[in-house]
Amino acid sequence: MILLQLFLLSIGLVINASTPNSCSNCGDFVVPYPLSTNENCGDKRYKIYCNDEELEFLSATGTYYKILRIDPSANKLVIRPPLILKNTCYSSDLLMGGLLLDESLPFNISTHNTVLLFNCTSNILQSPLNCTSNSICRQFEKNVEEGSGCMNTLCCHYLKDSAMNSHKIRVRIGSCTSYTCLVGFTPDDPLETWNYGIELQWLSPN
Repeated sequence: MILLQLFLLSIGLVINASTPNSCSNCGDFVVPYPLSTNENCGDKRYKIYCNDEELEFLSATGTYYKILRIDPSANKLVIRPPLILKNTCYSSDLLMGGLLLDESLPFNISTHNTVLLFNCTSNILQSPLNCTSNSICRQFEKNVEEGSGCMNTLCCHYLKDSAMNSHKIRVRIGSCTSYTCLVGFTPDDPLETWNYGIELQWLSPN
């Protein structure tokens, strides 16, 4: 009987040792492994934050971005784009230079993001972006209240593909001062179906 108990105990220890230590829920969010909200769960390289029962992602510049959804099967999460400040054409993270990820961490910006830039200088025309009157940025500034402060500025959009830096979306005075982002956008998508967000992906711990 004692030998049987010891055997069952050893099996339990092996199972526990091989089971990832997932974190507790944050509000309505399930926090899947390897994401970590504290030192006692998940993998600390995959740090996110649970603040007032909302999950947040911290950029390399110290800016918090609200996490909108997580897809653990695809190793992806989506954060909310910064607000464009009312009556201006400045993103709320402008002073931080936009979104910047720590390149030493296992997160990067996926290739499913279409970035809309606003209030740009003419220097942007040297880049291979769509800055024509048909750019979808025109629809945003004309039809979305948040973009109204950017009317009549030079705006552009582009798909953030694998040839670009996958750790930042840059804005600054003297270039473009605000942006928003769509996930999974296709040219035929009507405005009311646009999926606002910035999709990040993470490398597997293994």
